[in-house]
Amino acid sequence: MLLRQLLRAVGPVKITGSAETDVTGLAYDSRRVERGMAFFAIRGFVRDGHDFIPQAVARGAACIVVEKPAALIPPVPSTIPIIEVTSSRKALAMAAAEFYDHPSKRMRIIGVTGTNGKTTTTHLIRTLLSAGGRKIGLIGTIHNIVDDQERPVERTTPESSDLQQLFRQMVEAGSYAATFEVSSHALELHRVDSCEFDIGVLTNVTQDHLDFHRTFDQYMKAKMKLFARVGQAYDGAPKGGPKAAVINADDPNHESFVKVCRVPVITYALTKPADLKADDVVVEAGGVSFTVEAGGKRVPVGLRLTGRFNVCNALAAMGVGLVEGLSVQEMADILATAEAVPGRLERVDVGQDFAVVVDYAHSPDGLENLLQTARDFARGRVILVFGCGGDRDRKKRPIMGEIAGRYADYAIITSDNPRSEDPQAIIREIEVGIEARPPRWGYHAVADREQAIREAIGRARKGDVVVIAGKGHETYQIFRDRTIHFDDREVARQALGERLK
Repeated sequence: MLLRQLLRAVGPVKITGSAETDVTGLAYDSRRVERGMAFFAIRGFVRDGHDFIPQAVARGAACIVVEKPAALIPPVPSTIPIIEVTSSRKALAMAAAEFYDHPSKRMRIIGVTGTNGKTTTTHLIRTLLSAGGRKIGLIGTIHNIVDDQERPVERTTPESSDLQQLFRQMVEAGSYAATFEVSSHALELHRVDSCEFDIGVLTNVTQDHLDFHRTFDQYMKAKMKLFARVGQAYDGAPKGGPKAAVINADDPNHESFVKVCRVPVITYALTKPADLKADDVVVEAGGVSFTVEAGGKRVPVGLRLTGRFNVCNALAAMGVGLVEGLSVQEMADILATAEAVPGRLERVDVGQDFAVVVDYAHSPDGLENLLQTARDFARGRVILVFGCGGDRDRKKRPIMGEIAGRYADYAIITSDNPRSEDPQAIIREIEVGIEARPPRWGYHAVADREQAIREAIGRARKGDVVVIAGKGHETYQIFRDRTIHFDDREVARQALGERLK
């Protein structure tokens, strides 16, 4: 593709060099530049992409896109065009849509945002919409699914060029729709600027990521950007098909989201009046059942997933199904077959007489929902293993400690992904909350996560529930100087096997 064609989408401030240069690809990481690619110099939070322009040039970049004046960047050979823009991130998003031929205009795009529940909700949406044999792409925290094949992920919502490439591959595979997790970071950092959304889904908004957004109000406003964009075109006229927002009416801030919508809104709830309302909820270890009321009809629903929060996730997915023309009864039948999502209340069972569950809960609301669910089906004590991630929102640490003390019978505070922080310092901040309201049977700290899991399983008795929270599906642990293989499920399974010998 000629640079001139990309520039029509980017809208540059200044061009130095020829716009007739051929561009073979897009890169925002100098290490991934191949000959003929356009390199977008993006200012990150740790490093500035402008500092890596020499490396991109050495690897064969065809042109350089910058948001700094040419005089302030490293020297570039006169044969390589320099394109100055107001925002390299925005320019990358627009260029990517053009380069990959605007794939979000060629299939249904369903964006799911919220503090908790995004992963499960996107999987349930995919289950509902693929039941008729249609291919549905998925992009999220655990994996990406293209042409029914799972692929690894780097972040919840990919960078804009990676996202558009995935969309293009889905279109080429004949996908009817793509459902994906839209993080607040992605909305704030312009990763989805060149996406044309047909449906937006809100699961909930509770405290998280304040290390990035600084205030809860800013965090909420970032998520609201999705709903202002649903049904709108980023370029040209919107594509056809029904548009809607599916919003959790139980969320105390839901009205703020409704106000920014320019499309019809479908609400769902457990406690408030809504278009999709659930009651008669029964939570058991092996699943949850409830009755959904919609359009004056009442339909029983049974899930293999458990917990009241998964009732909310199911209702959100059903809201999407209504927009896509499915009946409530059809959806109830399909959801009965839905598989559990890895690392979300995932049971580890080798025949022991107590339950062990692994979950990704790493925010105050997520931990509270998880522990409430464990209490619902525990016949004995709830024993909790959890920590908090390093280099992330520190304000939530004592809050999560207080929640642990309120719902667990015994808690072991341990490391999550400490990253550059001292694990003991993170633990001390959690202890501020748990000391204010200690669990019934007490707590203590074990910084070594494997040892903490083993100790929790060693303490368990018949009828207890051991909850291992924070990392879920993750298969690694990040420290200041290294990243190691670590899987809560593997450690728990090994400890259980040794106990039962």
